[in-house]
Order: sequence, then structure tokens, then C-alpha cells
Amino acid sequence: MRIILASSSPRRAEILRQAGIPFEVLATNSDESRRENESPVELVLRLAKAKANAAASRTSGPAIVLGADTEVVVDGQVLGKPASADDARAMLQQLSGRAHDVITGLALIRMPGNALRVEHETTRVTFAVMSDEEIADYIATGEPFDKAGAYAIQGIGGRYVARIEGCYFNVMGLPLARLYRMLRESGWKED
Repeated sequence: MRIILASSSPRRAEILRQAGIPFEVLATNSDESRRENESPVELVLRLAKAKANAAASRTSGPAIVLGADTEVVVDGQVLGKPASADDARAMLQQLSGRAHDVITGLALIRMPGNALRVEHETTRVTFAVMSDEEIADYIATGEPFDKAGAYAIQGIGGRYVARIEGCYFNVMGLPLARLYRMLRESGWKED
């Protein structure tokens, strides 16, 4: 059975490739703004479902469509992707020397039949203290700009991660062990 990844994220694709899970990409565009009074978990689950539904509507034949959304949360505030260098600086200053949560929502739609499964994963990440110079140097690399919370644990940003509690792959954007279990429970078998 085909797996359709409803995402253009190179990190999600890399995780699937490295895990030996074959997939096709069918990127979608969704409004990723947070609704009033929506919790971070509700947000990631809603966005994961929206992405999966958008890709499923363009998919025919037997398949499992995977939608995912990852957000960084500190003090109840969702830190999305920074819109500017100033935005990235503010996020990194907020994360410096503190713990935050990385939450990923997963939505799988098994076709035909549109059977939907949704789950989420939370990983606690603790940052080392970053000096203003380190923050400026990191922003200058360009790495923070397309990542929730303005950092990449698998890249240069990993220098500043002092500890994680939970799934490393979740911090990259796709909780692999949870996803693998969900795929198996949805009837996916390796060829």
C-alpha cells in the first residue's frame, strides 16, 4: 500500500527515507494560523488533519495519506516559523537556557474508506544559554528561517540543545516510532 506524505518538508522526507519507509510526496497548502482559544495540541491535530484531507482529496486507489504538523511551545505560547531575523532572535532569546515542548500532530487517512487516525507526540527540549553573539551567528547561517521555534536539532541548532526528554525525531518533525506503530495498525505492511 502506498504512503502519501502530505508535506514538502525535507526533514520529514529524510526521516522516512532513513527508516526505509517508501513514500510519495503530495504537498498541500493550509492556513496554519491558530484559532482563538485553541490549545497547541488541538492546533497540531487540526493542521495535520487538514493537510491529510487536502492530499487525500487528490489521491486515488489504495493508500495511506500522512499529514503532520509540528509546533514549538514555551509558556503556552506557540512559536511558529520566524518571519524575520528579529522574529528568530526573539524566539531564540525566549528559548535560551529554558525548557520547551515540541508537539507534533499526526493524521493518517487510509483509502479507500477514509478511515482517520490522529495522535500527537510531545518531546521536552532544554536549551543551553545562548549569548547574543551566538544567537546572531546562528541567525546568520540562515538555518532558523523555515523551522518552528527557529532552530533545527539535526543541524547547527543542535549545538544549543542541552537535553531532550522523548522522541528525537519528533523534534525534527516526525515522531518515527509512533508513526511506524500507526502505519502498522492502519494495515501498512513492508514489501
